[in-house]
Amino acid sequence: MLIVTVLGTWIGIAQGQLTGHYPLGSEGIKAATLPPPGLYLRNYNSFYRATTFKDRSGKSSGLGLDLTAFAFVPRLIWISEHKFLGADYGADMLVPLIYTDFELNTVGVKDNDFYLGDICLEPVDLAWHGAQYDIGAALAVWMPTGKYNKNKPASPGKDFWTTMFTFGGTYYFDTEKTLSASILGRYEIHSEMDHKDMKPGNNVLFEWGVGKALTETVEMGMAGYCQWQLTDDSGSDITWDKSIHDRVAGIGPEVSVFIPPAKMFLSCRAAWEFSAVDRPEGTTVTLTLTKPF
Repeated sequence: MLIVTVLGTWIGIAQGQLTGHYPLGSEGIKAATLPPPGLYLRNYNSFYRATTFKDRSGKSSGLGLDLTAFAFVPRLIWISEHKFLGADYGADMLVPLIYTDFELNTVGVKDNDFYLGDICLEPVDLAWHGAQYDIGAALAVWMPTGKYNKNKPASPGKDFWTTMFTFGGTYYFDTEKTLSASILGRYEIHSEMDHKDMKPGNNVLFEWGVGKALTETVEMGMAGYCQWQLTDDSGSDITWDKSIHDRVAGIGPEVSVFIPPAKMFLSCRAAWEFSAVDRPEGTTVTLTLTKPF
């Protein structure tokens, strides 16, 4: 019975945890603020490490998980001069390259892979800017373009489509905009998987940040995220309890720097996860480079 339970849990880790495309911790301070009109290249370099898998009660499962992942994600952002509902209209696309090293010591499962992940196309970006606020909204589609193998838990692709709605705001506590608080919400709706009779439950997530500009080029603060699965997983290939909804939260520091000679923005944030249920709990480090053209 123990072996059956462990194998079922491994399948859940490898496939059932596909409850969302969006990589938590990608944004932080001023998460809901879009740039002014122009063309931008933003590179996300995200590292994730977890050696703990939390069970349905939020306790360590003792499965011997050893998970390391790195993603290099170029994102092309275009904000136009055109207005829609009083907002700047834009669009963006990101193309992730993902390396994953997965090990589950309890059953001797090891796998690693590096390949193209699922591409995200965001045809609608809307940005409103006021004297002491910014508001952002967006509509995106994640496409199952990444390499996927149902027998390889390190596959970079997720094998399903996701429609993602985004809305959030940033508030500045002073007219000089040196002190800010931001929150950005996203809702993901997933399709059935292409190669299995399985449909991940929908989920909601929030990213937030509180920042203080120390100089004209340096800003520091705290950032974090949280995610909840809202609907049940479904499909005949599911081997775990469908009523269990995973969740996780994370928090940590962030520093953002503008480098005038390179005309480039650099931000680095780290988040330590907590309150995880039915999923890995680890640490995320993200380095973001933004270059306007």
